[in-house]
Amino acid sequence: MLARKQLVIIGLGLLLSACQSLLPGDRALPLQRIAWESIQPDCQGDSCPLVNVDTLIFPDEAPLSELIEQRLLQMTGDSPDAPLPASLQSYEKAFLLHAKRGWSTYLQAKLREQYDQLVIIEFSSYLATGGAHGMPGRGFLNYDRTLKKALSLEDMLLPGQTDAFWKLAGQAHQRWLAANQLEQNPEFIRNWPFERTDNVALGQAAVLLKYDVYSIAPYSSGHPQLTIPYSQLQGILKAQYFPARG
Repeated sequence: MLARKQLVIIGLGLLLSACQSLLPGDRALPLQRIAWESIQPDCQGDSCPLVNVDTLIFPDEAPLSELIEQRLLQMTGDSPDAPLPASLQSYEKAFLLHAKRGWSTYLQAKLREQYDQLVIIEFSSYLATGGAHGMPGRGFLNYDRTLKKALSLEDMLLPGQTDAFWKLAGQAHQRWLAANQLEQNPEFIRNWPFERTDNVALGQAAVLLKYDVYSIAPYSSGHPQLTIPYSQLQGILKAQYFPARG
């Protein structure tokens, strides 16, 4: 048996008003938060290997629940060719079986926003297997309730507008450099040039781009986030993905 320190199942169907902006007639998707933490069996002390999982289930939207678990499983890999675990439970068991003292892994899926026909999930991970520090990860899932699918960037954009989108992202990167007083630092710009990211979210206030550590900035900068106002996306973003309010 795994040493399970806590298992929390919380129904959040009535606690989501702060992150909702639904159109008249729309119904917020009820969800459950499921969280647990397990330590290596028979281990004593503060440095025991542990697995911490904090995830969501949408009882009325099975495809979304399945996508959330799949994305979390994809974040468990410590190498590009690492096999995908069959489930969060099997990942937990395998990790604790082979982990050394001081190792830990954290996986989280949280509801960022729910508005119009969209549900935006944000993912976080952290894997520590020795060394000076662990490796954090971030990601987004844009779920279209009407289409019953996760949206790719190509799904969001009008045909032929990919380059135009990334041109706007490059301008957002310039604003980020200026906000962090880095636009006059040639060494930083040379070592950390702008690049594209898979982590794009249709936030209600703006389109968000989240970057992994070591992508466009050193580890100490964390996960840089760029924003593109919807006002700049006319003729680039499909009409149905402009927020209906605000």
